Amino acid sequence: QVQLVESGGGLVQPGGSLRLSCITSRNIFSMHVMGWYRQAPGKQRELVADITIGGSPTYADSVKGRFTISRDNAKNTVYLQMNSLKPEDTAIYYCNAQNILYQYWGQGTQVTVSS
Repeated sequence: QVQLVESGGGLVQPGGSLRLSCITSRNIFSMHVMGWYRQAPGKQRELVADITIGGSPTYADSVKGRFTISRDNAKNTVYLQMNSLKPEDTAIYYCNAQNILYQYWGQGTQVTVSS
């Protein structure tokens, strides 16, 4: 059974920072694009950022310049550093692993930005 285990969510004030982590098996990590998606209440799930096996990132326009995705190959972990958080960043954040054949999801971690 494939597992993607997220951590790092929580409550933060506007302008604050959080770092999300997602760890998985070496088999999955080394063969898939890793990404973060989010889903706010009443909205569709959307891509926040992803990073290729080679380390090339892609960001949604809404988070460019504020969020940074990275992957640690030694730890089979992908990170999402979120700075200058806004209330509209409030959502459940999901870790994702995908390649041309398969796609896997984590259980999600809640991020709430509120004063």
